[in-house]
Amino acid sequence: MTHSAINTSSNTQTTAKPNSQAWYGPMFSPEHGVYIVLLVSFLIGAAASQAWRLSTTLALICAFCGFQAEHPLVMQIKQRRTLKPRFLFWGGLYAVIAGGIAIWLYLSYPVVLWIYAGALTALMIDAFSVLQREQKSVLNELITFAAVCLATPFAYATTTGMISSTVVGLWILNTLFFSSAIFTVKLRKTKTSSVIPGTIYHAVATLILAFIYWLGWLSPAAVLAFGLALIKFGIIAVNQEWYRTAKIQFAAILETTTAFAFLTIVSLSVLPERLISL
Repeated sequence: MTHSAINTSSNTQTTAKPNSQAWYGPMFSPEHGVYIVLLVSFLIGAAASQAWRLSTTLALICAFCGFQAEHPLVMQIKQRRTLKPRFLFWGGLYAVIAGGIAIWLYLSYPVVLWIYAGALTALMIDAFSVLQREQKSVLNELITFAAVCLATPFAYATTTGMISSTVVGLWILNTLFFSSAIFTVKLRKTKTSSVIPGTIYHAVATLILAFIYWLGWLSPAAVLAFGLALIKFGIIAVNQEWYRTAKIQFAAILETTTAFAFLTIVSLSVLPERLISL
């Protein structure tokens, strides 16, 4: 076979190969850690409501699609003046699904309007941060975690039709717990390896949770669950050199394990005593 024939055959194979970047190619957010945050936060809200209804399932789908819609939007903003059909299609599809369910849930549970307002505000701030190339700033990441953790009151409100002080406390607890990862992950990089910002954050977070406990919004067990974040940060801070050179898979496993341990403790803390004793 001649060289030109080889090239022709190669080109034919390349042409026949499916294009994953085509407008119809499925598009999902690569932020795998946020999936865990969303799921854990939602399940804690469902546990606090002590029920699971059709509206709860729809709320989960709505939250998932709303989160997925953010990724194509961010990618499109990064393109500046160039419109990408793939980003527009998938961003629009996710937005339509999330929006349709959100409207139905609002008609049934008007209280969720406050949650929608918070989520949309966070989305606008995130979009502006992308334009300013500040998406990875600590402030924007804190706002993003707070927005994702709105899944807690969302699950609760769409199941019970109300928002209680306890679920607000759980939302704050979840936000503070998962935002801890911002500072542990930054310890993997030399430029952001200082433990001072993380130490200040965890000290302030502990004081906030102590105040919320004093208000009676959280049980002792729920507040103590934040200790997992303190222990994790302490271990990483002491073994920073080892953590910096460890594989990223290890960091992911560590974050996932502590997240589900946190879910277990907090979920048990909001269940009735008669269920825990079974």
